[in-house]
Amino acid sequence: MAIISAFLQLTIVVFFLIAIAQTVEESAKWICTSTDLCVVDSAANIGDAKRFESQNDCRLSCGRYGAIWPMPTGDCNLSNERVRFDPWKVRFNVVAPDPATTQYLRESNRIFVSNMLKECLRNCSLPTSKEVYVKTTVSSNSLVLDWGTNETYQLSLRTTEMATFVDVKAQTVYGARHALETLSNLITGSKENGLLLVKAARVRDGPIYPHRGLLLDTARNFMPLRVISRVLDGMAASKMNVLHWHVVDSQSFPLEITRVPELQQFGAYGPDLVYSRVETQNIVRYARLRGIRIIIEIDGPSHAGNGWQWGPMSGLGNMAVCVNQQPWRSYCIEPPCGQLNPLNENMYGIMREIYEDLAEVNAPEETIHMGGDEVFIPCWNRTDEITRRMRDTGYDLSLRSFYKLWAEFHQKNLDSWDNVTQRQYARNPIPKSVILWSSHLTDPDIIVEHLPKERYIIQTWVESDKTLNNDLLLKGYRIIVSTKDAWYLDHGFWGRTEYHNWKKVYDNRMEVHPLVLGGEVCMWSEFVDQSSVEARIWPRAGAAAERLWANPKLSSLLVQTRFLRYRERLLSRGIKPDAVIPKWCVLNEGQCL
Repeated sequence: MAIISAFLQLTIVVFFLIAIAQTVEESAKWICTSTDLCVVDSAANIGDAKRFESQNDCRLSCGRYGAIWPMPTGDCNLSNERVRFDPWKVRFNVVAPDPATTQYLRESNRIFVSNMLKECLRNCSLPTSKEVYVKTTVSSNSLVLDWGTNETYQLSLRTTEMATFVDVKAQTVYGARHALETLSNLITGSKENGLLLVKAARVRDGPIYPHRGLLLDTARNFMPLRVISRVLDGMAASKMNVLHWHVVDSQSFPLEITRVPELQQFGAYGPDLVYSRVETQNIVRYARLRGIRIIIEIDGPSHAGNGWQWGPMSGLGNMAVCVNQQPWRSYCIEPPCGQLNPLNENMYGIMREIYEDLAEVNAPEETIHMGGDEVFIPCWNRTDEITRRMRDTGYDLSLRSFYKLWAEFHQKNLDSWDNVTQRQYARNPIPKSVILWSSHLTDPDIIVEHLPKERYIIQTWVESDKTLNNDLLLKGYRIIVSTKDAWYLDHGFWGRTEYHNWKKVYDNRMEVHPLVLGGEVCMWSEFVDQSSVEARIWPRAGAAAERLWANPKLSSLLVQTRFLRYRERLLSRGIKPDAVIPKWCVLNEGQCL
């Protein structure tokens, strides 16, 4: 009984201390110090400093960029004063050239309101609130989103005795969308009713790189559409603009190709684990409304097995070889094995049908990723029908001959892609460049012989100390950078790989060069599925997002407070980012550096 009594007394004390802590937190005032830290008033001891009702309130304007993530690349001026307002009293005015751009901006406004409401801490209604007028003016009627799209914007905010006025100007709807994302960063919840907004602001902004991407692999482990949608929500919050969808691989082919239903019938993990054509169209639209392109990758000639094994029974021959072959180390880089047969013309016919579907479900200006990595020459070299036909057509079995065969595979598929897109979209007269992974074929000593720089963009996946990027730039190739020892988010969970925390991701420097389109962080899914993928991606991908938007000279140590606020914003939007620091360190800025 004495033990139980002591336990009850201890419990009462603990609850009492928690209550005191909550009371102190709710009543505490926060101050922005000269070193841009938000600290509790008693700890600052600054007599004439501006007091804020909460840490998030302080963070709205503490430091040059306040709570804006990624950091603006132009002017950024934020008021220390606040407006408390009712989100239902925000009024929108859209000035756009035509109905399509007008509708896009109205959808952007709807998404903005949804995100804004998620910042509410208590009752957001505020009967005494003044109105907030948001006017968005876009000059171009183009809805094209590619590497040439203008994503810049200007945002100004002023408050009078009558109301608060927000003025957004952008050339395209995508710049305007980014402006609304920035505006949401100038808002936070209030401990009283309503929301808090900075009283005045001026921001001029635009990205350094046109390609700010995230690769999501849904072939190794299937990801439901709701998971992909939340990934897109996180990307939108980070102003990332490319989802590289690695949708098929040797493990599975879950993408419905309406012209060739056998691909998903033989390749999906199950009939309910398929992305239907309608679902693909819907996810493309969902992404586009958030300023995001979807580039679909159909990997080949390697990373292609399950889904392709039905050729012989249909009279089409072996369209893929080495499929599920054992021992796998003799036939591929990782199991299950599978590699397309470059000497089977029927395989090229199926690839053309795939391209027909992709061109129809995606935007007219969109291109594709053709894969091209980790081709395992011993697979082809151990396949009699390939080596026999190579000899019959004048090839020897040298490495040079296999490289030529590999390059011809890409060229034939590129010809099919050109034919499909130029027929479906005759108004696009210039053939689209496609993307390939770096590989032995992109070695600087031989790439010019096989891959014309006008048609192929190379996505490099080498370590930061390698010279490949510079070597390709010197030869005139456009590149997309996926630094293997910083931006591979699957590392640290298998083999001898090393985990890259958000600081390593952030500090991965990029070269500013006309041929550097940008970069991507990569979420391969061998060791992650729908239950864990969000925490594996976020908030680390957001660190890369600021690198790709602004390529800042600042180190990660100097942006940590903004980054932590960014992570909280992801949480408020229903995304589940991993923790990066103890809560005590969040509340006590600057003491855990």
